[in-house]
Amino acid sequence: MSAFTFALGLTLMHFLWQGLLIGCATALALALMRNARAEYRYLLACSALMACLCWPAFDLYQRLGGSAAASADFKMIELAAQTITGAGEPFDLRDSLRGIVGLWALCAVALALRMVLGLLWINRAAGEDAPCHRADRLRWEASLARLARRFDVTRTVRLRIVDTLASPVTAGWWRPVVLVPASLVSGMPPDLLAALLAHEMAHIKHHDYLVNLLQNAIETVLFYHPAVWWISNRIRVERELMADDLAARTLGEPRRLALALSELEKLQFSTHHLAQAANGGNLMERIQRLMRPAPRALNWKAAIPMLGLALACMTIYAEAVAADKAAGRTAAAVVDFKTCAKPLWPEGAVARKEEGAVTLAFTVGTDGKAKRSEVIKSSSFTDLDEAARTAIEKCTFKAATRAGKPFESTMHMQYVWVLE
Repeated sequence: MSAFTFALGLTLMHFLWQGLLIGCATALALALMRNARAEYRYLLACSALMACLCWPAFDLYQRLGGSAAASADFKMIELAAQTITGAGEPFDLRDSLRGIVGLWALCAVALALRMVLGLLWINRAAGEDAPCHRADRLRWEASLARLARRFDVTRTVRLRIVDTLASPVTAGWWRPVVLVPASLVSGMPPDLLAALLAHEMAHIKHHDYLVNLLQNAIETVLFYHPAVWWISNRIRVERELMADDLAARTLGEPRRLALALSELEKLQFSTHHLAQAANGGNLMERIQRLMRPAPRALNWKAAIPMLGLALACMTIYAEAVAADKAAGRTAAAVVDFKTCAKPLWPEGAVARKEEGAVTLAFTVGTDGKAKRSEVIKSSSFTDLDEAARTAIEKCTFKAATRAGKPFESTMHMQYVWVLE
């Protein structure tokens, strides 16, 4: 297994407790900030999601750099690989890491393809210009340009009318485009549709498309952790509330935006996560918030899962600390020289005046017996080498232990053959 695969596997496993810790801290902070402005909660959730990316990235950098932490992880895996057995055969945890990394890569590639297909769909929809909607598009494009000036958006904002949508969608950053459903252009009152376009303009003002792309990238890499999806969902909820606030302040008519959202609530929506849509979040809560803003009380029932996650996080941390301490109590194998018989000189070696030093490597089993010995440095005489291997197998050892349990280990020993 390559060093990169090993380091990546450990990083993915360590993020299980790291992500849980970030998720618990984020849930607690958001609960305390429940009555703060939406942009503050949005900034907090975005920071938490970035921490989910940066923490494992820094860990991977350290492991690939050969830090002390990486060496300790490697030694722990080595010891565990020697002690865990199944069906009489040693079970190497490094093989499991290889499987974990392979499965992670397969799922990440599938999610990345899904993301690419979404981007291609948006790009195709942004390029469509059906002749039957051209006059409506030009009229609403002029209205969108006036909204852009009110929002101080200097970039040109394009507009496309699409038959296959049920809610306005914003995409693009350098050349933003707003996709408007044809059903809304023909069926919604113009003042309400203008309110929805103001909501989309708020997304463009905040550069939400770029943030959403980064969200999708992080979800693709860290898809296996529920905390990442929960934090990302909170970002989308707070993003919609933030866009509602800006649109309502700019229009000066929160009620009009609430009425526009209530019209959307009557439709059946399809959400495009690679773009910003006016139907994101809980529409009824957003409508009530615009119509009757009031302080939000702390929901203790919702806090119970958070407390459970915090308890689980503390338990995992305590187990990790205990495992580290146990892994640190490791004793090497020790030879009992009283059991070692004096090696016999091979016949003819004395007559030929053969001398030299033999260095052996061998495995000390959990029963204290030497096995699988091999010569790693020869005396230059085969007879002396074989005599040393025979002698070492007659010795008794005290097996190496980790956390009080014996495990197989490798030892080196040297025999020096000298004629007196």
